[in-house]
Amino acid sequence: MKMIALAGNPNSGKTTLFNWLTGSNQSVGNWPGVTVEKKQGLLRSNKQFMIQDLPGIYSLSPYTAEEVVSRKYLVEQTPDAVVDIVDATNIERNLYLTLQLMETGRPLVVALNMIDMLKKQQRKVNLKKLSYLLGVPVVGISALKRKNLPQLEQAMIAETQRKTTYSFPKYDDRLESALTMISQQITGIVSTERLRWYAIKLFERDEQVNQELNLTAEKSKEIEKIIITAEKVFQDTSDSIIVNARYDLISQFVKMSVVDETDFVVSMSDRVDRIITNRWLALPIFFFVMWLVYYLSIQTIGTMGTDWVNDVLFGKIIPDAVQGWLTQWHVAAWMQGLVLNGIINGLGSVLGFVPQIMMLFLCLGILEDCGYMARIAFVMDRIFHRFNLSGKSFIPMLISTGCGVPGIMSTRTIENEKDRKMTIMLTTFMPCSAKLTVIALISGTFFPHQSWVAPSAYFLGMLAVVGSGIFLKKTRLFAGPPQPFVMELPAYHFPKPGNVLRQVISRAESFIKKAGTIIFSSCVLIWFFSSFTFTLKMTDQNHSMLRYIGEVVAPIFAPLGFGDWHTTVAVIAGLIAKENCVGTLRITFGSSTASAFSAALRQAYPAIAGYSFLAFNLLCAPCFAAIGTMYKEFGNTKWTLRALGYQTALAYLTAMLIYQSVQMVTTWSFASVVLTATAVLIILYCLFFKRNASDDLYQVKNEIGEGALK
Repeated sequence: MKMIALAGNPNSGKTTLFNWLTGSNQSVGNWPGVTVEKKQGLLRSNKQFMIQDLPGIYSLSPYTAEEVVSRKYLVEQTPDAVVDIVDATNIERNLYLTLQLMETGRPLVVALNMIDMLKKQQRKVNLKKLSYLLGVPVVGISALKRKNLPQLEQAMIAETQRKTTYSFPKYDDRLESALTMISQQITGIVSTERLRWYAIKLFERDEQVNQELNLTAEKSKEIEKIIITAEKVFQDTSDSIIVNARYDLISQFVKMSVVDETDFVVSMSDRVDRIITNRWLALPIFFFVMWLVYYLSIQTIGTMGTDWVNDVLFGKIIPDAVQGWLTQWHVAAWMQGLVLNGIINGLGSVLGFVPQIMMLFLCLGILEDCGYMARIAFVMDRIFHRFNLSGKSFIPMLISTGCGVPGIMSTRTIENEKDRKMTIMLTTFMPCSAKLTVIALISGTFFPHQSWVAPSAYFLGMLAVVGSGIFLKKTRLFAGPPQPFVMELPAYHFPKPGNVLRQVISRAESFIKKAGTIIFSSCVLIWFFSSFTFTLKMTDQNHSMLRYIGEVVAPIFAPLGFGDWHTTVAVIAGLIAKENCVGTLRITFGSSTASAFSAALRQAYPAIAGYSFLAFNLLCAPCFAAIGTMYKEFGNTKWTLRALGYQTALAYLTAMLIYQSVQMVTTWSFASVVLTATAVLIILYCLFFKRNASDDLYQVKNEIGEGALK
């Protein structure tokens, strides 16, 4: 009796085909030692053939019980033929298993299932050409509608009787050379028809194959040398080399045998993209969209909620109720100060921005879910490449608008080490949800009727990224061309309310949890330093430890327009969490209500100093959590300090230029002219200086090696 195995991806129609082939001649059990269902049955048209239904799998890598069963059966049980059921609607994904089945050396028939569904997708497959390219028979069927199943049955039986062997899939010449050398090492140890399969598995460093073959130390060492050499040539790991080789071959097969008629039909998404991604219109549209997002979040709808939370909830209801309870319970004056001025004022000033944050993430969630954000990544890739930045860098920066920590972690998808490190350094320039509290405070306090301030913070971050890309790519540390960026643009669709709502709630919940832990502790600590002297005697803020500490550091920030102790300690507290900037200012000014707090800020600082404070906190070193993540991703202290130093220096230079340039225009003081000219000259030098020949030589040595240079 001859055995025919059915293999294929889950949901490819394998069970439907098995039921038709076997009818009622089926038996069901479990594979020996494995709780995976085993189905087999006699071919109803010819009882000389046993049909074995293998578990649905995506590959022959031994990661799941199903993959272990299928792989062991195909290699050890030697079926007379294998039928690979391929989902024609997902041919690119399904052909990955096809190539692996071909590598086993078993006689193979490809059953291209759901061929009728291709018409709805406006696609066609040239079966003869695909069969020629694969080197195996290909039959187009519809298992559900019983189309062409007799032809498949005939092809299956014919394959069990064929004596000739098929050619294996041929990959990159460099990879083929490595596989040939490995094959030479195991010739005589495995059968000739299994030589190719074992060579590939050894190249992938498959542990099960290594244990099974039990090669000598000398052969294992020689094979490892071959693999390491190939990894250096491809600059990738061995398993990734094989995966990429398979997909490269699949893309060639699909390109040559599949005709997509939709390529000649302009869809609605294509029509919209002609405008949205237009070379001249894309950026103005993006600017307008972001202005609208911040207008709704900071100036209108979000502000309504924030005003109520600040002025009513944390301005009257909660403080009045708590003060009444504390007075009734005869709580000590210092404890009342801690609760009312430290905790309620500090936390209230931060939690008051929750409505604005929720509105912002609602807008961003809608843009992301409908497919617009993917287009922005495409548009920014075109711009980034002009300034020597990788388009892949924009994705981490986009993620950082929620939080810098996952944004930094997402840089792992960038293959080029230099591009990855530079992206880590620049990602936190984008305003995250924590920085939104500072944006909302400054725009609402100093620019209540000017809608450009909030979105300008977003574009200030992008400008810092682009400018830094121009400068850093000219240095020895980051010189070299950026990596290409390939991404699939999803079709536009209406955003799903459930997805958007979950995103908003998740981010708001994260913000509130942070307020209840890190910011709560910070507010208590700041209140303590602002209420006690160095001898631990309770005093007013003018004689507190916090004021003296702030006044020591304050002169550093004088050229930026906010060189007093209030803003200085706020900047320092912002290193713990950026929300602390707002809470610290509220505590140090001792304002009981949001309106009184805003009035105190306007009286203490000019509007341009407020914007300078905003610019500095947007671009300077991020919070401790983000710094810790940077250290983890960089892997050493030197790179982390280098990144923090650059960020803080750029923030200082930008804030000084903003404040001093306005001062120069309004007052024309000598100091303002000198400081402005200095900042401009530094920026121009960084943007337009050129590397010298020694820098280029250094870069060449890095890329091709000193030995090759000689």
